[in-house]
Amino acid sequence: MTYILGGWQTDFATNWAREGKDMADVFAETLQAGLAATQIDASEIEVGHVGNFVAELFAGQGLLGGFFGQVDPALDGLPTARHEAACASGSVAIMAAMADLESGRYDLACVIGLEQMRNVPGLTAAQHLGAAAWTGHEFGDATYVWPRAFSDLTQEYDRRYGIDPRHLGRIAEINFANGRRNPNAQTRGWRFTPESFTPDDEANPVVEGRIRKTDCGQVTDGASVIFLASPRRAAAHAERRGIAMDRLSRISGWGHRSAPISYARKISDSDGAAYVFPQVKRAAEEARARAGVPVEAIDAFEVHDCFTTTEYMAIDHLGLTAPGEAWKAIESGAIEIGGAHPVNPSGGLIGGGHPVGATGIRMALDGHKQVTGIAGDYQVEGARTVQTLNIGGSTTTTVSLIVTRE
Repeated sequence: MTYILGGWQTDFATNWAREGKDMADVFAETLQAGLAATQIDASEIEVGHVGNFVAELFAGQGLLGGFFGQVDPALDGLPTARHEAACASGSVAIMAAMADLESGRYDLACVIGLEQMRNVPGLTAAQHLGAAAWTGHEFGDATYVWPRAFSDLTQEYDRRYGIDPRHLGRIAEINFANGRRNPNAQTRGWRFTPESFTPDDEANPVVEGRIRKTDCGQVTDGASVIFLASPRRAAAHAERRGIAMDRLSRISGWGHRSAPISYARKISDSDGAAYVFPQVKRAAEEARARAGVPVEAIDAFEVHDCFTTTEYMAIDHLGLTAPGEAWKAIESGAIEIGGAHPVNPSGGLIGGGHPVGATGIRMALDGHKQVTGIAGDYQVEGARTVQTLNIGGSTTTTVSLIVTRE
């Protein structure tokens, strides 16, 4: 059993380069703010894990675990590691920290994720992010690799089940609206017209194939941190702060699966199967099985909506609808705040922002906020159990967590 003692995230609307900040500056800011928010002293951290995808390409910086010792003299000597799994890097870092705690090796872990992506032109950023595709083998003719990949997924859903672009537009509209509730969301000040969510070439131009502007998650600078504890350390933390253990959140289940890196191989392997991405389905189901909860018991979901098609896929793979019938949850309002199965109350990646290495950690932090009732204007009333679904590449790596409260 792993407890979440709390955490912190940066304002995802901030452009670090314009503020004269580099990755070390934001790492220090995030860690210090997280320690203050949780009332933990740096000397109490026993191990540090970092989630990051491509700092070498965007910032020329590797060895990110070395930033811990820069922040506070008490962290000089801290054992650290960095983890990369494309957009699932943050969740893989959490998984490594959980293993440390569950093994008994350590009792208190700090997990921090960060990515700087707005310091280069948009096309350069797209090329850097393409490192998570099968380089030299797939999408070589695409200007923007990931919009092309998920345009192909839209086409695949259309081939297998049929898909209505209006449902994808509604996903975008919901997530941008949720983002306006979130004080850390990148797009909270953005404004749209009704045409922004339609196939209008002026209001919503094509990026690649069947992917339009508002279908896309945002290129973002951002960092997030959470502090994870063993039951023994969580009990000590609760006693020191004078709170009951049942006010703490915990990670009660996890699923972690990887598929071949080739998008075409995944599509070919699942041809004729019920689900397009069986390993995504498997990871989500295994997380709930380990937690001992059915999908009906999940109060909210934080899912990987790098594109609207990704969330459309996530809805049926989570089991909220039958395969190919995500449109039913969209039309009924089930995925909206106040609906039966709220999805991305934070705004997700489309509304909230997608600093790649930080995303999985931000999802877990938002799960913690929801189940402890501190999510503010995007709080799902009565939430006690949240499921995350974090995806790297073309579903090459999938991690799902169940965050709950007694």
